Amino acid sequence: MSNPLSRYSGHLFALLRIVAGILFACHGAQKLFGALGGHRATEPLLVAAAIIEFFGGLLIALGLFASWASFIASGEMAYAYFHSHAPHGFWPIVNKGELAVVYCFLFLFIAAHGAGSYSLGRLLGRGRST
Repeated sequence: MSNPLSRYSGHLFALLRIVAGILFACHGAQKLFGALGGHRATEPLLVAAAIIEFFGGLLIALGLFASWASFIASGEMAYAYFHSHAPHGFWPIVNKGELAVVYCFLFLFIAAHGAGSYSLGRLLGRGRST
């Protein structure tokens, strides 16, 4: 049995990458600028996280250097999970780390997959198509 959505997989992957990148950039904007109801980060580790989230999220959304940005963002989310969530319990649902885990594995997938056909990197000839 064929999947009727498979012919839209390129479009849907681009939509997933764009939405995830924008949402990730919003987390960075909260910490970096105090925007969107957030508070400006002052601790060096949180400022570094904010920079990765804001600029990495934008690069992921645009599909420019998306594999590298996604790999770094995935590592940041793994660190965030084990540093901030895991000490409060083993299960992500208990320690409120579900979003960090989902971002970690989503960005790891994007890092391995590449930005796809609908990306600024592909348009500029810097990315690989899948």
